[in-house]
Amino acid sequence: MHYRNRQPQSNATMETEIRTLSFPADSPPPLPVIVAAKLAGLALPIDTSLPTNSAPTLLFSNGLKLHGTYVLLRYIARVASLPNFYGQNAYESGQIDEWLEYAPVFSLGPAFENACKYVDTFLQSRTFLVGSCFSIADVAIWSALAGSGQRWESLRKSTKYQNLARWFNSILAEYNDALNEVTALYVGKRGSGKPIASKLKEQQGASNQSKSSYEIDLPEAEVGKYQGVVIVRFDDTNPAKESNEFVENLLKDIETLGIKYVAVTYTSDYFPQMMEMAENLIRQGKAYVDDTPREQMQKERMDGIESRCRNNSVEENLKLWKEMIAGSERGLQCCLRGKLDMQDPNKSLRDPVYYRCNPIPHHRIGFKYKIYPTYDFACPFVDAIEGITHALRSSEYHDRNAQYHRIQMDMGLRKVYLYEFSRLNMVYTLLSKRKLLWFVEKGKVDGWDDARFPTVQGIIRRGLKVEALIQFILEQGASKNLNLMEWDKLWTINKKIIDPVCPRHTAVIEEGRVLITLTNGPEEPFARIIPRHKKYEGAGDKCTTFTRRIWIDKADAESISVDEEITLMDWGNAIVKQIEKDHDGNITQLSGVLHLEGSVKTTKLKLTWLPETSELVNLTLVDFDYLITKKKLEEGEDFLDVLNPCTKRETAAIGDSNMRNLQRGEVLQLERKGYFRCDVPFIRPSKPVVLYAIPDGRQQTSLK
Repeated sequence: MHYRNRQPQSNATMETEIRTLSFPADSPPPLPVIVAAKLAGLALPIDTSLPTNSAPTLLFSNGLKLHGTYVLLRYIARVASLPNFYGQNAYESGQIDEWLEYAPVFSLGPAFENACKYVDTFLQSRTFLVGSCFSIADVAIWSALAGSGQRWESLRKSTKYQNLARWFNSILAEYNDALNEVTALYVGKRGSGKPIASKLKEQQGASNQSKSSYEIDLPEAEVGKYQGVVIVRFDDTNPAKESNEFVENLLKDIETLGIKYVAVTYTSDYFPQMMEMAENLIRQGKAYVDDTPREQMQKERMDGIESRCRNNSVEENLKLWKEMIAGSERGLQCCLRGKLDMQDPNKSLRDPVYYRCNPIPHHRIGFKYKIYPTYDFACPFVDAIEGITHALRSSEYHDRNAQYHRIQMDMGLRKVYLYEFSRLNMVYTLLSKRKLLWFVEKGKVDGWDDARFPTVQGIIRRGLKVEALIQFILEQGASKNLNLMEWDKLWTINKKIIDPVCPRHTAVIEEGRVLITLTNGPEEPFARIIPRHKKYEGAGDKCTTFTRRIWIDKADAESISVDEEITLMDWGNAIVKQIEKDHDGNITQLSGVLHLEGSVKTTKLKLTWLPETSELVNLTLVDFDYLITKKKLEEGEDFLDVLNPCTKRETAAIGDSNMRNLQRGEVLQLERKGYFRCDVPFIRPSKPVVLYAIPDGRQQTSLK
């Protein structure tokens, strides 16, 4: 706060001498000051010419100034004619000052809900924040909530903070005209232009897919360029496809991706307004109720034939509309259609359906409604109402863009800008929620977070880092070209992220493992502390035990010749002197001598090994393959005809004792075997640690 040129003045004189309220064009307006002045009946000419980062300033006609939002708010309170606007006494004024100091907490994103909870609890048995009168403490907190836009609106419509919502609504009702005028003019405004507001549109059905993460990361990147905001909206217009599980999983996916959004909204929040809009369209002759059977209606739309119901009177349409709302037997035979153009070459404009009856209860609002809007009707309405400036839509909706704009025009709503991009399609991958649901219902996978699934949770569980996914998506850009991408590129990016930092460990495949006896090895085991990653100190250390008898993989044993010098990694060289086999020719044991003075540069084989101790950890190494055997399904081709019969392979192994400390989700490299993610950590010796193989972008992980 600045107090330059501050001199005692008479309140009466100062009140009549305000020249302007100034603030920077690229900063949010000082809403509490504007609200208080409006309620007090004070005129505040606005000037937005202040330099960036300047404090809001009141300029008086004699050249004097006051600076800072809450300094200005206190000044307004002192000169206002409203009783007790700054408290009834000095103690209440002090309490008000405390609330003015608290109000900025609402602008701190992570603290927003905590602040709501605190004030909600405080208001449990109170009408106002201070004393028994409305004061600038109420103005400050009310303005902080109103200024947060949809973030507060979504909470206000819920039952989460009932005391806070009751208090907010009562103030809005008391000063309705003034507050609505101020919020309409100033909430969400910044600078001379409008901020970009992009939505993350999610239809109900399954957990978020990698293609949806493409749709999420693109708008998130775009709004970042233009200092905009992101809104997450669930288009819950079909009660048959909705579930709380989907909502929870989607929000978890978004959180996993690191996407910052200002509000979560639901299309169902706007059902009353949409029903009112639908009735208005009927009265204007822009919509009609049709009882044509569905198959016949589809054929008539294809052939450009007008429905026999198209020219029903407004009265008849309203009568049938009420039957639909009631869910009566007659109403269930009907739907509401827009009256657009049945001759338009673009068939999406041929009188699309706006509303259908559906007696199934909605997961949020139960049996309240018997009719539900279609996506075609709801999307242009809610986009405009929520203040969306840019709707990013995949190119599959291209033919419906004209319909989107026509419906907005008929509704009398502002036009929302549509920006197209192509869907991100991956080889050997099914992205249809219906097809993925088949795998879940048939028990072919563990769930929506199965590592074989192209869901965010699935590919993260497979071992993909969020940074890699975002980098991959942003490299594709908002292209309108059809994208059929190889997974290899994504996993190559991932490898570049994990390889420099992930710790190294050792494992030996259980089946056929072979003991080497080093005749000159240590009589007693000894241990050394060595880095988990030789080039990255942050990976920490591990304890390696050295013993006279060691385990190696069967495949490695089969590659060794008698008298061959080999390198035992992290130890030194040894010479194999004898190879023993059973009657089937399987190697059962090797013996040799340490040759630690030997050069590792001269050996062909550098082998991983494990000591023969009881401290080794049982492992299950899990590798995955694609769910289908064809890169891309042709139009009309049944995915059931190209199912991969074997998509998961488990291999038993033993690992070094340090692996009992692995945490779920930790990424590591098993030397000479590849990268893995810990899916199930150590619980007890009899229960193996489960490691998921992570592709490296070159080939399928080889479990030797």
